[in-house]
Amino acid sequence: MSYYEHTIITRQDISPSQIKQIQEKYTKLIENNDGNIMKVEQWGLMHLSYLIKKNKKGNYLHFKIEGKGKTIKELEKTEKIDKNLLRYLTVKVKKLDLNTDYFKKNEETEKSIK
Repeated sequence: MSYYEHTIITRQDISPSQIKQIQEKYTKLIENNDGNIMKVEQWGLMHLSYLIKKNKKGNYLHFKIEGKGKTIKELEKTEKIDKNLLRYLTVKVKKLDLNTDYFKKNEETEKSIK
């Protein structure tokens, strides 16, 4: 089994409940294709570097996956036809960092900003 990091960018105008449904949909798809979700991070709404399908912002979901190549192929095949997604990216990694949350806001950071 290999390790993958998979990021999905959804449209900016979808609701939090739709984001949750998208997350559950792809989690089930991965698990049904002999994959294992190690961690899911919701990075939230962020600015895009350039317009993608007339969107300036996108909601980011990041999956850390243990699985086979066929799992990723099936995942990407399904994502190609999903109208709620702007982009997706899969990167194969040697090991997963399950401890660090790169986009999580620390309480100390928020206090220093105020």
